Amino acid sequence: MVYMEKIIKISTPLLDDVIKELKAGDEVYISGKIYTARDMAHSRLIDLIQKGEKLPIDLKGNVIYYAGPTPPKEGQVIGSIGPTTSGRMDPFAPKLLNAGLKGMIGKGNRSKEVIESIIKNRGIYFVTIGGAGALISKSIKSSKIICYEDLGTEAIRELVVEDFPAIVAIDSLGNNLYEIGIDRYRKI
Repeated sequence: MVYMEKIIKISTPLLDDVIKELKAGDEVYISGKIYTARDMAHSRLIDLIQKGEKLPIDLKGNVIYYAGPTPPKEGQVIGSIGPTTSGRMDPFAPKLLNAGLKGMIGKGNRSKEVIESIIKNRGIYFVTIGGAGALISKSIKSSKIICYEDLGTEAIRELVVEDFPAIVAIDSLGNNLYEIGIDRYRKI
């Protein structure tokens, strides 16, 4: 069994020097601003990129969390906010990485094209635990809708997070925790 020896604290916007040091399997706490976006919001962002229009968020150095929160209960900043399956964003991710996006947070493995784009753009892919949305919400200090309010929970939100828990799944060199984990298991 592999145990994490330390938690690496990082902040947004992500800098190339920080990304370069992170390796698949590293456990991190992220602080700063991140954005939520899912399928429909990604589609709209890609439409704007293809038209050469200004995006509603600055992607440079930023992180998108593939999530749509539940409504908050009284006294909460946000409701439960667990990750959605990242593969659903694979058709969009390379164009967003090319436009300056540096990090993505979700659950599940990524396509070969996305991994190649992560390497090319010196990006990074984090995973967080599905089913832990209520716990994850405790790291969110504020939430506001930036655009696409008509999409409801899939609107793009700006979250201010403190010690948001994640694991590096695919690092900037393309090392993939999903493959590393399978290899380790086979050697047992």
